[in-house]
Amino acid sequence: MQEPSYVLEISHLNKCFGTHEVLTDISFTVQTGDVTCIIGASGSGKSTLLRCINFLEDPTAGQILFHGRDAETQWKRAEYHAKVGMVFQSFNLFNNMTVLDNCVAGQVKVLGRDRKTAVQKSVQYLDKVGMAPYQNARPAQLSGGQKQRVAIARALAMDPEVLLFDEPTSALDPEMVGEVLAVMRDLAQGGLTMLIVTHEMSFARDVANRVIFMDQGLIAEDGAPSEIFTQPKQARTREFLSRVLNR
Repeated sequence: MQEPSYVLEISHLNKCFGTHEVLTDISFTVQTGDVTCIIGASGSGKSTLLRCINFLEDPTAGQILFHGRDAETQWKRAEYHAKVGMVFQSFNLFNNMTVLDNCVAGQVKVLGRDRKTAVQKSVQYLDKVGMAPYQNARPAQLSGGQKQRVAIARALAMDPEVLLFDEPTSALDPEMVGEVLAVMRDLAQGGLTMLIVTHEMSFARDVANRVIFMDQGLIAEDGAPSEIFTQPKQARTREFLSRVLNR
């Protein structure tokens, strides 16, 4: 059986919290090397979608396929989380560990790497995001932008095939946003498959090869950035973009 060309397939995904339906019939595929930005107003279901893809929330209905296999039943959860990594808006670093140990811990515990190999891999990625000089620091000693770069290095050290970013700059001071976006631009240019929930419209326009606009739990529009930003088909897409681009 030939393996599908896409790395992820989201099929008819629904998510309810009690009687409130947050996601309705979400379906799309992610090709290897895609940089997909998910945009939309607060409360449109963007972050819930990522959390379902990573099984931090259990979908109410539908299916998530990774390399054509059901991610819920045909992949070990730890193995799936290693291959489909996530970077959170609140960093989620361990405050009682150094920067280096934050990056080493998952490799040793989940991937079974020996510490020497894990340290080498961690330093490689900390250097890539400009944080190698801070490897012995604790998260409390870092700025928000530095913490987020460490979180990205930690995710990369697991050698993921896909990296999910949940509003990675929303908790940062404005002057720190650029340093994190610069790292993400480099990752995109390096061919990493990325699925990014973001409010950074210029980043989505310039870096993504695909933009998904969500509205009230639905995919309202899906296309190339040039289409979405210059010739959106839906009135609600036009309304959203005019509001956020004219602030």
